[in-house]
Amino acid sequence: MDRASPTTPHVTSMTWRDGLFIHWPVDPDALRPHIPDQLTLEAWDGRAWLGVLPFVLTNVGVRGTPSITRLAFGELNVRTYVRYRGHPGLFFFSIDVGNAFVAATVGRATRLPVYRARMQVGATQANHVAFHSERQAGETANDVPARFDATYHPDGEVVTADAGTLAHWLTARRRFYAPDAGTVLTGEIAHDPWPLQPATATIHENTMLSANDLPTPTGDPLVHYADEVSMAGSVPRRLEH
Repeated sequence: MDRASPTTPHVTSMTWRDGLFIHWPVDPDALRPHIPDQLTLEAWDGRAWLGVLPFVLTNVGVRGTPSITRLAFGELNVRTYVRYRGHPGLFFFSIDVGNAFVAATVGRATRLPVYRARMQVGATQANHVAFHSERQAGETANDVPARFDATYHPDGEVVTADAGTLAHWLTARRRFYAPDAGTVLTGEIAHDPWPLQPATATIHENTMLSANDLPTPTGDPLVHYADEVSMAGSVPRRLEH
């Protein structure tokens, strides 16, 4: 079922806008040492995948609260694809957020590696998104500098990825896992299927993988654009390991 509802109460709501999925295949043996032992790294046709996702979140807040209390900010994720007890999910290497309050709050609540970054998101021309993110050392504890700068736009018709395809495998994930000392924290989102489009992307700078000490991919990435999706997020919960 594509619109997966969280198994715990979903108390937040938001809208994803102007997002890009950038995926590179990598050698699983090179990536596996970067994955916590509690999780199993997943592969597609013998290759693991690293994802970098720039996007904007708008109307972010507690469900039912007035619009005046809602927030909007850019976000940039670095992630890969895992299983925990047989259940597919996401493992985040870093989450950069263009809002200091959100970065601090989400980091404390989820144990995810959330960082404050300085972000600029705008339109260069019709349907072209310019996304710039810069994380400076010392913004918060354990920060290392990390930069991402890209221009991208949709370049084809909207499609819904079919189950059993690589595009579905990479994007249709609703749960993250964050292991720590005997427990695994998980959280979930609910939303309609992604309105995916082929995309053209020019990556001017990307140090997000090296900042996380991850393997350097070779070859061109697989890219998909997703315009707008309404989402609801669950309360994080702990799973006993």
